[in-house]
Amino acid sequence: MMENRNKKYFAIFIMLFMFIVGYAQKSTIKYIDTKIKVDGKFNEQVWQQLPEYTGFYNYLPTDIGLAENQTSVKIFHNKEYLYVRAIYNDSTERTQVSTLKRDVSIAFSDSFVIILDTQNQEQNGYFFAVNSLGNQTDGLVGRSNSDYNLSFSWNTIWQSKAILNGTKKQYEIAIPLKALNFDASNGVFGVQFYVRDIKNNSWTIFKNVKRNYANLDLRFTEKFSIENLPKKSNSRFTVTPSVTTNFQKDVANNTDLNSFKPSLDVQYNVTSSLKLDATINPDFSQIDVDQQVTNLTRFALNFPEQRNFFLENADLFSNLGVFGVNPFYSRRIGASSAIKFGLKLSGNVSPKTRIGVLNVQTGKESGVVAQNFGVLVAEHQLTNNFATTGFIINRQETDKFDFKNDFNRVAGVNVNYKSNNNKWTGLLNYGKSFNDAISGDNSFYNASVYFNKRGLNFNTSVRKLGKNYITDVGFTPRLYNYDAINNVTIREGYLQTSSGVEYEKFYEKSKSINSVRFFNYGLNNYFDENGKLTQSQHSLNSAVFFKDLSAVYYVVNYDIVDLKYGFDPLGNGNALTPDKYNFGILKVGYNSANNQKLRYRINIQKGTYYGGKRTTAGAYLNYQMLPFANLELTYDVNKIDLNQLGKETFHLTRFTGQVFFNNRLNWTTYVQHNTQRDNFNVNTRLQWEYRPLSYIYLVLTDNFNDHIKRQNWGFSFKMNYRFDF
Repeated sequence: MMENRNKKYFAIFIMLFMFIVGYAQKSTIKYIDTKIKVDGKFNEQVWQQLPEYTGFYNYLPTDIGLAENQTSVKIFHNKEYLYVRAIYNDSTERTQVSTLKRDVSIAFSDSFVIILDTQNQEQNGYFFAVNSLGNQTDGLVGRSNSDYNLSFSWNTIWQSKAILNGTKKQYEIAIPLKALNFDASNGVFGVQFYVRDIKNNSWTIFKNVKRNYANLDLRFTEKFSIENLPKKSNSRFTVTPSVTTNFQKDVANNTDLNSFKPSLDVQYNVTSSLKLDATINPDFSQIDVDQQVTNLTRFALNFPEQRNFFLENADLFSNLGVFGVNPFYSRRIGASSAIKFGLKLSGNVSPKTRIGVLNVQTGKESGVVAQNFGVLVAEHQLTNNFATTGFIINRQETDKFDFKNDFNRVAGVNVNYKSNNNKWTGLLNYGKSFNDAISGDNSFYNASVYFNKRGLNFNTSVRKLGKNYITDVGFTPRLYNYDAINNVTIREGYLQTSSGVEYEKFYEKSKSINSVRFFNYGLNNYFDENGKLTQSQHSLNSAVFFKDLSAVYYVVNYDIVDLKYGFDPLGNGNALTPDKYNFGILKVGYNSANNQKLRYRINIQKGTYYGGKRTTAGAYLNYQMLPFANLELTYDVNKIDLNQLGKETFHLTRFTGQVFFNNRLNWTTYVQHNTQRDNFNVNTRLQWEYRPLSYIYLVLTDNFNDHIKRQNWGFSFKMNYRFDF
């Protein structure tokens, strides 16, 4: 008993000592005029004279106390590079990674991660990660309403090296300052470090963050003062020419199409915090294919942007609305005809003010007129608690250099609120649409409140769209109602109220249970323009999370729909007639632990669907033959019986196979079978990064119908070369 008590007092003393030391040590990124060789060995003298930052906290599977396996970090800059040295003191010499492909999530690999909020405004930042076998991942962190999102599509050239030194995992990193958006007059960076150890399924973090917040939440970064930050970043002038050649064979019509397309992308640092992007005749062909889904709703789904030109400061443009009502959805641009050129100026013009100016011109093609797309966005940090954004979006038909009267314009203003204790956030949106020959009922507003504390969160919101809130470059799927009986689309405004509450309890002392989500309830109500309730969506789920973070759960969804227009969910021509429908479904599932070579998720659902019956099952399998290969298989089946309207079984299968020859050369194959879209697709790609961010792609695509009859196939070669000046 006395021995246990002494251990307890000793642990308290150590924690208190580390707190005092950490509090007394001012977090500083020192300026030292020296260069180092990024080799992971830490042989340079400079590493011996720098302060050490340690005392990492637990984040998952527990967020209580200091981490058992500690990490130490040292950091400095020489006005050209930001250098970081990190040592993770593992309990084993073994390591585990999931991929050798660049820009893949590090969630399933031993990794070290840096988050940089270089403007210290808690709005957007940079993400740099290295796994224990040296694979790089970089991206952008951006504010999205009450949360933060991460995009891996953004890239820059930086150096890193990982070394396995016994039980020590050593990481050495050099990030060029010219790649970062900073302002010398605002010489404080928000910085966060965290470590992923997939072997024991843990996340540990430098600045303490509770698990109810994302580990990349910029509100919880450590504030580092930067000594002698350069007044101006070294000039960064990036030129990336590329060529793409395609061969497409339309088997059904017995036609061939050959094309050769040169392209040019340029990025220039106007200042250290303001960037100019330009693209001429860009090739925006998707090297990665969109993941197919089974859509049983009445409305369209959206997919993420992956095109480089739109990614720098992308959160400025993509957060102009709310989920389901976004006035700017960049994938609309270039969807109907090819982009001829584009210009974008984005970044900070002062520490508290960020702007975005975008202009893209598309060409005239058969049956499609030329269009010009313009966006102007300005974001300003009013106080520590309030930020506001104003925007104007324009889509207008053009004839050479003349603008025609066919246009769509959207203007609006947003206000974000965050409390000092980070528990409360709020959002106000107001927008207005302007169209030729259409006026009135053209406004949108939204008011949302979010509360988040450890174990409990809730939200509520109300939003209204007028039927003429038309956003040609946006995504407002619920505004458009397709009538499958009369084959027409009706634009109709609506009022939506939403609310949700979640309660989760954590069991730190339990040997088997990590946490229990007792309930997570959400409600969405939709009213038409006359105030009549047209749909009420209820969702309830609970889950038990075990110590290895595997989980068993259930979900109940229940809908009350006053269907106003014909809906053909089976796609067989037999549409549901307007009527009132009540239906629901129960889903039960299990997710395995993420740190196993074989990971899997299974679920089964059974219930009703628009007066009929629906049975669904799904499975996900991932087998890691690492570091050589990663195999993944998903399968979903939806069996729907609508009685006299017919019955259908939709199958959706996706296989992904990745073979890693090294960190620069990999081969990826996708096989997708979607019976709802009558499509069997094969996409296989050899990707070689022959120098940093310079690639050669060889891509073969093949499309068949449900009867495995070839519809079309094609072969593509793409090569780009990145010049950094």
